Amino acid sequence: MIKIRSKYKPVRILYFILFIFLSTTVPAQEFLCTVDVSSTQVQGSDRQVYDDMKNSLMEFVNNRIWTNYEFKVGERIECTMVITITERVSTDVFKARLNIVASRPIYMSSYNSPLLNYVDNSFDFEYVQFQALDYQENNFSSNLTSVVAYYLYMILGLDFDSFSESGGTPFYEKAEAIVNTAQNSAYKGWKAFETQKNRYWLVENYTNNSYSDLRKFLYDYHRLGLDMMSDKTDEGRANILESLKYLQNVYDDKPGLFALKLMLDAKSDEIVNIFKEANPKEKTDAINIMKEIDPANSSKYSKITERN
Repeated sequence: MIKIRSKYKPVRILYFILFIFLSTTVPAQEFLCTVDVSSTQVQGSDRQVYDDMKNSLMEFVNNRIWTNYEFKVGERIECTMVITITERVSTDVFKARLNIVASRPIYMSSYNSPLLNYVDNSFDFEYVQFQALDYQENNFSSNLTSVVAYYLYMILGLDFDSFSESGGTPFYEKAEAIVNTAQNSAYKGWKAFETQKNRYWLVENYTNNSYSDLRKFLYDYHRLGLDMMSDKTDEGRANILESLKYLQNVYDDKPGLFALKLMLDAKSDEIVNIFKEANPKEKTDAINIMKEIDPANSSKYSKITERN
């Protein structure tokens, strides 16, 4: 059943009316994603192969139906995927790394807030030129499409969590299902024992109730914070400061949590910019929290008190 997505459910009736009249409904097409394939590290590259790979993936990501929701034009999730080929092992076998960047729009603003910015270095796959990409939800048939689909579902989870409390649950479950189907494959990045910083652990962190504050942060930071700042700047910023305490709780429970690190990687610059305009107490409180939970970037957070 097709459902109308409620993630943009506005606080104000006027905005709802304007949104209905100014937006065009597009069935599915959840993503507005740019895909690039770089082969500069591979000598004697056949550029046409990589162009075909890029075009096939663009179609796979942007034209496939990923949810049961209808997305309006302004709701499509912006993301970029850059595949850097590091080795062409054989005609159809490639070693690569994948950089995924995703963001979500902020209410009454042209600004997009980052949700994910990550480089996956364990991305080996097969790609047969002129052959349609194969993806089956309940069967691991291609590491290329499984990895891409996994990150798309993770992005959907983050996006929906940021608009409604625990709204991303069904999409994390989809990502988790992909992990489960990949357990018997020889490809890296899917298994718990390999490392605590891979695809297995990323979705585990978001589905583990022990770290539910990470998801509470997503909602309060975006929906009660950034979305409010367009007309209630001080109140929105105060809510963002409160939301940082959720990250602090996660850090206190498990300082090295993979999902927490990725969230801090995505948000650190934005947090600095938000609190540069805060009052002295808010600046101090934000700096103290961020330096505690993200000590590697302590010097970055000190910039909050610098004059513009």
